Amino acid sequence: MNIIWSNSGKEIMEDRLDLISGLPFEILRRILSLLPLEEAVRTSTLSTVWKNFWTPFQVDMDFDTNPITNHEDCKKVIQVIGTIVRSYYDCPEVWKLCLNFPESKKDLIVLATKGAENEVHFEFSKRERTSGKFKLKLEQTCQGFSNNPTKKASFSILKTLHLRSVSHLAKDLVSALFSNCRLLESLKIEKCVGLESLDIEAGNCLQSLVVLDCPDIVDLTVSAPILKSFSYQGVLPQIHLVNTLNLVNVVLYLKDGLGNNEFDCEEILLLLTSLKEIEILTISGWLLEWLCSAGVIFRCLRFQFNKLKELRWIDSLINRAKRDSLACFLNIAPILERLFIKIERANSSVPCPYFHQYWHEPHLWMDFATVESNTSQLDHLKVVTFLGFSIKEDQLLLMELLLKKASMLNSMSVTLPTNRIWRVVKVSLHDQQKQASSNHKNQIAVLSPTKDFFFGFTEEIYRGHCSTNA
Repeated sequence: MNIIWSNSGKEIMEDRLDLISGLPFEILRRILSLLPLEEAVRTSTLSTVWKNFWTPFQVDMDFDTNPITNHEDCKKVIQVIGTIVRSYYDCPEVWKLCLNFPESKKDLIVLATKGAENEVHFEFSKRERTSGKFKLKLEQTCQGFSNNPTKKASFSILKTLHLRSVSHLAKDLVSALFSNCRLLESLKIEKCVGLESLDIEAGNCLQSLVVLDCPDIVDLTVSAPILKSFSYQGVLPQIHLVNTLNLVNVVLYLKDGLGNNEFDCEEILLLLTSLKEIEILTISGWLLEWLCSAGVIFRCLRFQFNKLKELRWIDSLINRAKRDSLACFLNIAPILERLFIKIERANSSVPCPYFHQYWHEPHLWMDFATVESNTSQLDHLKVVTFLGFSIKEDQLLLMELLLKKASMLNSMSVTLPTNRIWRVVKVSLHDQQKQASSNHKNQIAVLSPTKDFFFGFTEEIYRGHCSTNA
């Protein structure tokens, strides 16, 4: 390994032996077996020796029908996958299944990456570019497993399953695969183009579900009795959470807006009702804005988030409507302890439409004093963090509101787009006049929009790190 650095204007090169890559093959395998799968895969970039560990074992299989709908064909593929899961080495490895359909001249390639911690990733690809629309039903019941002729392909050790780019050609294969994973604890599904409907019925083991970036999805239904974490990212579909009373952490990161779907106020409120017992919520700000614009008054709803301790609000900007809708939502989070407000300017803004009919009389878009008076006291709020902060009136007004309503606040901080972190405190007009003469380099005072006090910004300095890169 060649290392080059500069010392007093001179370039120095030192050859250092790559001692790790020179270790025996079995020891390197053992090292990989101790790493999480995502980190283990990164070792392929270190050297040719490490890259060779990720050379796929290729298996070619020929079929008469396409897509795989024949029961016997599914059985054959599942048996091969079962062999991968039970392979001798407790070490990450890659298998490439080439499913060939000579008559239709369409091939389906399944790249299976097995991790050491009972984890398998499947990535599906095909030669044809067009993707047909399809529905995917994943059912995991004891009866289905016991009656399944592919039960010899034991998947009892599989705990984590990651499905990527599932297409209409593979939907039956994936359904058969999932039905065998009766002890599965974590499931991730992402980038499935053409997937319109996803219906998951899990048994008593699934605890984590992640669905990411499926651009055509319209309907998502989940039944999982011990599910604790549910994360969704993409366009807003109709989401139905059934028999999910143990949920603790939910992410609704709707960065792609509605897509081709319609906005249904009642459906969204039913979804929020099903989440009322969770403790951690991440939500896109535009969704709260749209609900308020349609006339929803959060403090008048029949439910509250009585267990919610942490709220993460994400949007591309903070304006008056987003600021006030967040303030209204806080009325139904009475024991909130931590609030994170993240501004991601790289994302596209989701413009709010004009709603012709209101459930109630319009209550938002009043003057800030009225919004402030209608906001409940946040007696449990201890930590507020702004990420991607900029000194603009709407953000400062939101900070002012939180400082006034959170009587037990321990910490408020802002992180600028440059990653500089500043601690924020409320400074009276009288105290600011005294501090102005000291002229501290890492302190800034900003007059509040209401001109009642100053925001005192103090840059955080961490030992061993430059403050600008904190």
